Amino acid sequence: MKRIGVIGGGQLAWMMASAAKKLGVSLVVQTPHLTDPAVPLASDVIQAAIADGSATAQLAKICDVITFENEFVDLDALGKLEQQGICFRPKLSVLAPLLDKYDQRCYLRDIGLPVPKFIAVENRESFAQLGAEIGWPLVMKARRHGYDGQGTVILRDLPALEAAWEKWGCPSVLIEEFVPFEQELAIVAARSPSGEIAIYPIVQTQQENQVCHRVIVPADISPALATECQQIAQTLLNSLEAVGIFGIELFLAPGDRLLVNEIAPRTHNSGHFSQDGAKTCQFEQHLRAVSDLPLGSTELIGQGALMVNLLGYESSHDDYQAKRQQLAQIPSARVHWYGKSESRPGRKLGHVNVVLDQKTDHEPVSATLSKIAQTIESIWYPHQD
Repeated sequence: MKRIGVIGGGQLAWMMASAAKKLGVSLVVQTPHLTDPAVPLASDVIQAAIADGSATAQLAKICDVITFENEFVDLDALGKLEQQGICFRPKLSVLAPLLDKYDQRCYLRDIGLPVPKFIAVENRESFAQLGAEIGWPLVMKARRHGYDGQGTVILRDLPALEAAWEKWGCPSVLIEEFVPFEQELAIVAARSPSGEIAIYPIVQTQQENQVCHRVIVPADISPALATECQQIAQTLLNSLEAVGIFGIELFLAPGDRLLVNEIAPRTHNSGHFSQDGAKTCQFEQHLRAVSDLPLGSTELIGQGALMVNLLGYESSHDDYQAKRQQLAQIPSARVHWYGKSESRPGRKLGHVNVVLDQKTDHEPVSATLSKIAQTIESIWYPHQD
């Protein structure tokens, strides 16, 4: 397969386009904005909304297979195209149980994977029982289109729940228990059409306000827990008969208890370290899977790796050139800048990868990487007086 269509043109498609050149394949993107990061690297562009099925039909005419950068798609519209023989990878039947967070929770539970206690809430009458069924505090999530902390709120009592639900417009929501986790972990894994699976090292993600700030590789967990994480990934991908890269977020709760938090059926922020820290980056791996090429090695390069997101902290049109140059001077650091024209608080503008070549004798790898992360963030974020 030489021409791959991607629904979405953001930074994930942009990084996919860079990997496509290495494999000698062309990427065509469907995206609403010609200023999106992937547009300059794409071999062709269909300018249209992500959920525009007629535009995806045009995309299919010039591509061998179509894949996804995000989950903001219209499955009903795409289903008509799949019935006409258009090849989507992953298949729409793979996406169907995952796009709605309540459906996703039900699917994970039904295939035997551990998840937090959860319930769907449709109306105010259901609120009174939540304290007994779920307990306080609890987490309310939008069932669709939540990402980077949007559509997720932690609530400590019934008045807070009622106020938040009304602010959201009184929709159907997912309510789940708040997990007092010890670590947040993630697995990035790929599966090919033949069933070959490749799993990257388990990572620790560090979140602030439900937004990932740092990823430390490998996670400081026991071999037994790492094996359990890998088994969760294998169970999920084989059950779905998935094709492509998937990001799997987990909570490590007290007592070494793993709970699956969320599934992303695409390349994932927790796998960005692989661009510089693994033998095959996740973007090349995804293209290998959807093109039915042999999967590449997921072996870690060096002793460890770090990814720090460069998040917007102000509203501006600055390209932060001086800060980027300063970050690039950090030993073994590589800055990946998405080329977005506008910065706003919380927006992902880029990330920094650092590969740790040698292990230090006096402290664990994770401690060394955490110190480097502090250095990166002290350069990127304004000093607080």
